[in-house]
Amino acid sequence: MPILPVPSLNALLTKTLKTVKKTAAKNVHQHHILHHTLKGLDNLPTPLLERVNHQLKASTAEQYPLADAHLRLILAVSNKLKRPLALDKLPNLRQKFGTDAVSLQAPSVWQQNAEASGNSENAVSWQDKTIANADGGDMTVRCYQQSKQNNEGKSTDEVAMLFFHGGGFCIGDIDTHHEFCHTVCAQTGWAVVSVDYRMAPEYPAPTALKDCLSAYAWLTEHSQSLGALPSRIVLSGDSAGGCLAALVAQQVIKPIDALWQDNNQATETDKKANDTFKKSLADLPRPLAQLPLYPVTDYEAEYPSWELYGEGLLLDHNDANVFNTAYTQHSGLMQSHPLISVMHGDNAHLCPSYVVVAELDILRDEGLAYAELLQKEGVKVETYTVLGAPHGFINLMSVHQGLGNQTNYIIKSFACFVQNLLTSEGDEPNL
Repeated sequence: MPILPVPSLNALLTKTLKTVKKTAAKNVHQHHILHHTLKGLDNLPTPLLERVNHQLKASTAEQYPLADAHLRLILAVSNKLKRPLALDKLPNLRQKFGTDAVSLQAPSVWQQNAEASGNSENAVSWQDKTIANADGGDMTVRCYQQSKQNNEGKSTDEVAMLFFHGGGFCIGDIDTHHEFCHTVCAQTGWAVVSVDYRMAPEYPAPTALKDCLSAYAWLTEHSQSLGALPSRIVLSGDSAGGCLAALVAQQVIKPIDALWQDNNQATETDKKANDTFKKSLADLPRPLAQLPLYPVTDYEAEYPSWELYGEGLLLDHNDANVFNTAYTQHSGLMQSHPLISVMHGDNAHLCPSYVVVAELDILRDEGLAYAELLQKEGVKVETYTVLGAPHGFINLMSVHQGLGNQTNYIIKSFACFVQNLLTSEGDEPNL
């Protein structure tokens, strides 16, 4: 990439941002404009990147010492794209976020499905399936598998990951997190099932949780068709999805009758339906592990990271407040209710957990507090903090080399964590 003077670079970025906005309006995904532009900027020398950052009023190295100039430029571009969030703007934001997130992804993870005949060592194919949501309607799940030819003779440990996307319970879908799920499948050989659960404000809490529990029940029944065992399901998700993963684990392991009846706005019909739904959880196998990424865990307390990182990053105070309001205001449940807030649920019997947090994240400290709580409860838990990383960093995995390396490391750590669990149970995995 030729080195352009700062004015030319600013003009290029301005043109790119305008193109992305037009793309968002048309909901066109295939161009991956942000991926090529933001990744290409990494070829520029650091002094030039810093000059552009100064022009864009980006965060400085003094503010975030472990975030390099390229990442701070990406954050500045994100802030240029961002508009103040409000409840009535969530439907439009959902479309825009969907377009921008896919535009950030590497084209190869979308092309490889057609090339899964064996040309690539880790070729992955995927298929969208329609299953029943918690209320009997249609819900889409995307199922990823390594191609049979490339997987011949290679153990996947018969593990399946059930993944719940992030987005404040209000935005995101199976496309916005396609790259991460694709990469998990390619690197681990696990089957991956990504869930397109219903979102707020149209469907307030605990609808998303009920849909995710329905997806878990579906996977336990159909896991063998994906080359996995129902006893080897691991739960994962980022941000809101990390919260859903933990809530699913809690409710599958120890469903509590009273929780499903504790809704002042529920009709008698709703209460009977909830009771039937809760009873259906009792026969489900326990998840093998949960692997949340920068999860939402506590709606009541404000931790130090809220003050430290509440402005100028990918998730700020206003975003969090709008998402929380949309998710809970019409639910009939308090924000501290155990079907909403992980920290207030029963964590005493939870499955082994590997909790990932980001340093530059409003949610960092509540994620660490959750891991500490699990440890006190005697649950096997490991934590990993991605230094210099913002909330939502897995959506930047292919445009920033450092975050890509960190995401790959986390996926390998997930695989090692799960393999160690299988080994400790006396079921030696084939390496």
